[in-house]
Amino acid sequence: MEQTKYLIAGSSHAALSALNSIRMLDQDGSLVMITKDGRLPYSPTVLPYVVSGQSKPEKVQLRDDEFFAKNNVNFIAGAGLSGLDADKKTVTLEDGREWRYEKLLLATGAAPAIPGIPGLPDTPYHVLRSMDDAVNLNALLEKVKTAVVLGGGLIGMHAAENLIKAGVAVTIVEMRPQVLPAYFDAQAAKIIEQTFADNGVAMRIGETLVGAQPDGGTPDSKGAKVSLDGGDEISTDLLLVCTGVAPSISYLEGGPVETDQGILVDECMATNIENIWAAGDVAQASNFYGGEKTIGGILPAAVEQGRIAGMAMIDDPAIKPYPGNVPLNTYGFFGNQAVSVGVSDENALGEGTEVSLSVNEEEMFYQKILIGGGCLLGISGINSKFDPGVMWQLVLLRTDLAPVKDEFLRDPATVGLDLMSRIWR
Repeated sequence: MEQTKYLIAGSSHAALSALNSIRMLDQDGSLVMITKDGRLPYSPTVLPYVVSGQSKPEKVQLRDDEFFAKNNVNFIAGAGLSGLDADKKTVTLEDGREWRYEKLLLATGAAPAIPGIPGLPDTPYHVLRSMDDAVNLNALLEKVKTAVVLGGGLIGMHAAENLIKAGVAVTIVEMRPQVLPAYFDAQAAKIIEQTFADNGVAMRIGETLVGAQPDGGTPDSKGAKVSLDGGDEISTDLLLVCTGVAPSISYLEGGPVETDQGILVDECMATNIENIWAAGDVAQASNFYGGEKTIGGILPAAVEQGRIAGMAMIDDPAIKPYPGNVPLNTYGFFGNQAVSVGVSDENALGEGTEVSLSVNEEEMFYQKILIGGGCLLGISGINSKFDPGVMWQLVLLRTDLAPVKDEFLRDPATVGLDLMSRIWR
């Protein structure tokens, strides 16, 4: 059995951020990074561009072999976890190997959540979560003329845009009454939906896929035929399922690490088991706005959680508690830029929330600001020029906007930058 001081399971943003924190104070302690993916680290956000051919797999690596060698890291790819024995402080890999650790970070990410649609398991369909998924989809483009994208979240919308730019006729099927409900309100979503429709995407919003089968009805068919709840049937060369993800934590089943939707962690990303931490898409952490713990599910949260977990693993005295999950997403579509920071639906907040809304659909402009207790609770926009990172910090720091509220509502970009420059000073 092999052993190491630090074992990091995962290789994306949370894992790499933790690695950086550890190496800030401990350059020599043995460190192993194990990942189920067979490739060097990359960001899932680039996958739609690999599908379209805009980006090449070998050009989007987050770290290379030289980085791991320089930082004295034993990087092991293609080795997912199959089990964890917390008492013996060992993990078992899918290939049967075992590693003993002193301190363990679980940053194993998430996997596609496949809906229980009748006939879907026997129907050819694709997902988009790994580089191999993206490469395989790219290889199919020359043979594909039509595609159905199931799901109007970020991955589905990104994929649909890149497919249609590659010359594929695309239909989006979204069962909810709007696209991107986790990030934008219905009014902003309508602007985005109309832009997709104007660019040739067939939008089937508020419709549910109730059945699927191989096109032609034979198991060796390459395409798919899907049935909608309204009675329509759509035949397609490519069915892409983008209905969300779920934390990859099956290796914890039956063990002592407490889980709910994900792995439950405290304000320093520690689990209920000593010397085990979790970060990124598997971590269920405190919610900035209160209430039950939630999955962050965004890149900035993964980076911050990984940084804090790494600091905790080396007992860094400068560690500060995780402030809680605050959504932050930037979304480019057909030359436009949409941004959502914090809460976008005032109905999810308490009474007394102030709403400032500015919309010009002809100029593709939308801006919504939510303020409560004198602090910024959320801001979302389409082609609004505010800096999302600055707004994220204003929310996290609970910055008092009362002295400059009117100016902020008129020009959040300029006033926000000014506020942050004073805070950082």
